[in-house]
Amino acid sequence: MSAAIPPGPAATATRWRIGWPRRVFSQVLLMQLAIATGVTVLATGLFLAPLSDHLDDQAMRRALAIAQTTAAEPRMADALQHTRPTPGGPVQTEAERIRRATGAEYVVIMDRRGVRWSHTSPDEIGKHVSTDPTEAIEGREVMEIDDGTLGRSARGKVPLRAGDGRIVGAVSVGISYESVRARLVAAVPEMLAYAGGALAVGALAAYMVSRRLQRRTHDLAFSDISALLAEREAMLHGIREGVVALDAHGRIRLINDEAQRLLDLRPEDTGQPLEAVLSPGRTTDVLSGRVTGADLLAVSGGRVLVANRMPTDDGGAVVTLRDRTELERLGRELDGTRGLIDALRAQDHEHANRMHTLLGLIELELHDEAMEFITEAIGVHRATAEQVTERVHDPLLASLLVGKATVATERGVSLSVAGDSLLPNRLVDPPGVVTIVGNLIDNALDAAVGSAEPRVEVELCADDRTVLLRVSDTGPGIPADRRDVVFIEGWSTKEPPAHGKRGIGLALVRRLAERQGGSVRVSDREGGGAEFTVVLPEALAEQPAGAPLTATGDPR
Repeated sequence: MSAAIPPGPAATATRWRIGWPRRVFSQVLLMQLAIATGVTVLATGLFLAPLSDHLDDQAMRRALAIAQTTAAEPRMADALQHTRPTPGGPVQTEAERIRRATGAEYVVIMDRRGVRWSHTSPDEIGKHVSTDPTEAIEGREVMEIDDGTLGRSARGKVPLRAGDGRIVGAVSVGISYESVRARLVAAVPEMLAYAGGALAVGALAAYMVSRRLQRRTHDLAFSDISALLAEREAMLHGIREGVVALDAHGRIRLINDEAQRLLDLRPEDTGQPLEAVLSPGRTTDVLSGRVTGADLLAVSGGRVLVANRMPTDDGGAVVTLRDRTELERLGRELDGTRGLIDALRAQDHEHANRMHTLLGLIELELHDEAMEFITEAIGVHRATAEQVTERVHDPLLASLLVGKATVATERGVSLSVAGDSLLPNRLVDPPGVVTIVGNLIDNALDAAVGSAEPRVEVELCADDRTVLLRVSDTGPGIPADRRDVVFIEGWSTKEPPAHGKRGIGLALVRRLAERQGGSVRVSDREGGGAEFTVVLPEALAEQPAGAPLTATGDPR
């Protein structure tokens, strides 16, 4: 059996290698610390680099100032002209006094030949200077850093003039370069202390910012955030509910595909104020929060929407929109079907009663009375259908009116078509007109039930391409202060039906009328009740050129 091989150095190094952290908090903290350290080091280097040149310049200017002060002494030029260069001479004595008083490394007085009359080392007196004194003897002042017999120093040289202005020699003053370097080295710890303090403050600030970022990102990794964003985009644009996100100023910051469809918006509308992309109305009020509540109804472009608005922590809000158009349509169809079923059930009972009556008349051999009874029963229904079809030539609308008449009879309401009604079979949008008329009749029947003489009258007239619809009832009417409110989505005085909420019918009537460039209004009916008037300017198609007309105005 082979022995197990212990992990080598490479495996150990791999095992203990510290990788780049995954968390946003750790990555941002490390990056900020690296930036703060780099900036601190760079700033310190940029400050220290010119500091050395600045100290050199200060030393040279100080040496030049000492030399200028020494050359300004009148006794110095006189002594240089009337004595000899000796270690105990007046020039050496005065130069040493100035050197000790100023802290200079040396103060050298020389004649025009470059021979020293003073020096820190008395042995050098009487000897030629080690550096070229030509510029100073020719009348120019010199500042430089150079090497001499005493080593490297910052120097200042000036000409020495007699009382009459003649140049009789020169003064050279040196500042030890070691003292300049010592000042620079002494400044480094203080500079590093300031840099360390700045770095500590930067590190603390970076930590605080990173901690705040950690709380904001819930300590997620960048890959997690990227995945969440991708999932959010897929979810928002894949769900069948509209989602609109608003910021604290009411601007759209997110809108998914379904919301664009429901509200007729475009992706370019992102970032725009809500009022700038939506027309004034209940939908805008619901989305902006001016109307509050749960499952608020709104109508947008003929669609019935249910909106819910949830505020966010930053002052904005997220609004979800559900399309209830089909559900509402099916619910209304269900209501209509139930009404028809009730009407058919009543007719079935009535038919059974009539059959029993007819059977009795036959058994009693009252044949004439039986014939009269059958003729009367058939004539009532036939008269109603003929009354409608003579005045309304669109089959879809005529069928609706016949069916509504049956439902009205069952509910104890008389439904009739006005005698001056005439509507040709040229409707551009029959389903839309059917929806308008059906909703108005339903509301009229609900209002008329319970009145003294319940009655609903429908009038349909055509003028060129314009259709005028009037539906009046004998109900309690609508007060003047509520005639605008009745067209608002969700507003109703009636109990909600089994399939959902009320307050949609009249809102849909107004939206459908407005989509065709028309209008709807409500007024008082003569004799009491309410009268709804709808004007549809282009509801009829153009009359075909050369088509012969019937007596009712329809082309054959």
